[in-house]
Amino acid sequence: MPRFAELLRTSFEARGHRVEVWSPRAIVYNGLRRGRASKWAGYIDQYILFPWWVRSALKRTSEQTMFVFCDQALGPWVPLVADRPHVVHVHDLLALRSALGDVPENPTSITGQIYQRYIRHGFRQARHFISISTKTREELHRFGQITPLTSAVVYHGMNYPYRRLPEASAEAILRAIGLGDLTAAPILHVGGGQWYKNLAGVVALYAKYAALTPNPRELICVSPDPNAEVRKRLQSVPANGRVRFVSKLPSATLQALYSKAGAFLFPSLAEGFGWPLIEAQACGCPVITTDEAPMNEVAGQAACYLPRLKSMAEMDAWAAQGAVVLQRLLDEPAAARQQRRDQAEGWVKRFDIAKAVDEYLAIYKDVLESGAHCSIDVRFGQSTRV
Repeated sequence: MPRFAELLRTSFEARGHRVEVWSPRAIVYNGLRRGRASKWAGYIDQYILFPWWVRSALKRTSEQTMFVFCDQALGPWVPLVADRPHVVHVHDLLALRSALGDVPENPTSITGQIYQRYIRHGFRQARHFISISTKTREELHRFGQITPLTSAVVYHGMNYPYRRLPEASAEAILRAIGLGDLTAAPILHVGGGQWYKNLAGVVALYAKYAALTPNPRELICVSPDPNAEVRKRLQSVPANGRVRFVSKLPSATLQALYSKAGAFLFPSLAEGFGWPLIEAQACGCPVITTDEAPMNEVAGQAACYLPRLKSMAEMDAWAAQGAVVLQRLLDEPAAARQQRRDQAEGWVKRFDIAKAVDEYLAIYKDVLESGAHCSIDVRFGQSTRV
């Protein structure tokens, strides 16, 4: 969320609006030695000191100010400005759904359940929302139990100008990070390692694919180090297969990988949006993802789709089915591949950051309910780890 807040700040200021970022400061947290009490110190900063500061600042704030919450997880602070012009940006409801028992793959502790209900209690008091996908908006209404006056969908715009690089340029960038030994277009996965990214499924699918061919392409996972379940799946990869994990790549290096890859595997169990889907397509890399929203909403008709993995018991059958789809995509004739690439690159043009910012500002102005304002004074909350 700090990145999203910074994106909004710079974009709005470029359009002539005055922007302030309000977020908690680590006062009590920084005054303690690191230890078990640090978490509670952070809570004091966020939920006691910061609300006190906001109430004081509100006395000096113009009635023309729009309050923008960069994520619905900032719900506990919504009641502070519920009677002022406001908008809540909604990214995904996975944590809330898990706390309500709707996601069996991600059970939530009692304290986690209480915390998510606390967040929902706060953002339910808002009346204006912008969701990042139709799927997220549907979940907001269903699980958030909101009573909105505004509930819009604005797709994210890419925050880096991803495009297909010439092969020589991509290879030069990859050599610089030790990936210069790629002899064929690899298979690529990008994810943060969270349960819903289905990294174990990616590896299981790759193992089935490697068993189908004597010379399988390499799988590169831009992801944290594998957990126990993923390590277990790695043991099933045939000797002729190869899986590498890399992490913390800058956008320019990731662009080179997308440009070099022969296929992008992203069979998520759930998403709020799915940034890598449009990043890969913008770089001309064909995508395989899950045939459920929002993945199919974001990836469009140029992608190939798999059914959602329903349970670990179905992993082998699901992976075998996916391996066939992957092999078919890698074997696609050059003309068909180019047609898919052209279709994808046309599709991703709708995910433009300037377009998204224009839509945000149009909604903010509607919420202000006045056409007399020639500019907007914007304040917004930013999630801060303390």
